[in-house]
Amino acid sequence: MLDIAVKQYLLSKPEAVEEYPFGPDAMVIKVQQKVFALCLVRQGQSAINLKCDPEEARQLRDIFSAVSAGYHMNKRHWNTVLLDGSLPMGEIERMIDNSYSLVVKGLRKADREGLEVRHGCQLIYALNK
Repeated sequence: MLDIAVKQYLLSKPEAVEEYPFGPDAMVIKVQQKVFALCLVRQGQSAINLKCDPEEARQLRDIFSAVSAGYHMNKRHWNTVLLDGSLPMGEIERMIDNSYSLVVKGLRKADREGLEVRHGCQLIYALNK
């Protein structure tokens, strides 16, 4: 079961939508129909797949034992983060913010600019946090 604080943080991102396309055990969080988080149970532990810059992804895997290459995802661009209590919530939020921002930056220009106008760049890109 996903930590309620993590789920609330994911769904607090502007226009985040929760879906279950793979059944009740895998929650997918999207913005503008693009996945920025996939929540699952891995090795009996809640986990979350998050998009990440490839260089930072490798660094996070080296630093944190709870971070590994994305399970069932492109391992260069996605990390799986075990929610085993070893990572501070602030670090998990930072990773979520980065995943969300990367996905938004990859949206079509009209969709991205629409989000920026409706919610502001500070909120979309977690600036000044």
